[in-house]
Amino acid sequence: MSFDNSKPVYLFVHGRMDLVQKSVDALVAKGFSKDKITPGNPNKVGDVGDYMAMLWRPPTPDHIKLQKIVTVEPVEPQGMIGLWKGVKSEDITTIPL
Repeated sequence: MSFDNSKPVYLFVHGRMDLVQKSVDALVAKGFSKDKITPGNPNKVGDVGDYMAMLWRPPTPDHIKLQKIVTVEPVEPQGMIGLWKGVKSEDITTIPL
C-alpha cells in the first residue's frame, strides 16, 4: 500500500506516552516521514487527505489503526476529543506495534 508522504500524520496514543517512540518508529518503517508525524491535539484538526494514526485498542493497544481524513466539519469542541468530533475518516490499514 502506498501513502502520500507529503501529508501530515496525527498520532493519538490515548495517554500511552510509553508507546510514542515505538509508534513513530512503526510509522516511519511504513514509509511515513518522521517530521510529518505530529501528536494529535484536540484544538487543531487535520485537513482532508491527511492521516490519523491511533493506538488501538485502548487501554492495551497492540497495533496502530491508520485512517485517512475524508471530511472536516466545524463543531463546538467536546471534551478530550475537542475539534476532532467533526472529523470523519476511513480506515486504511493496521500496523502492528
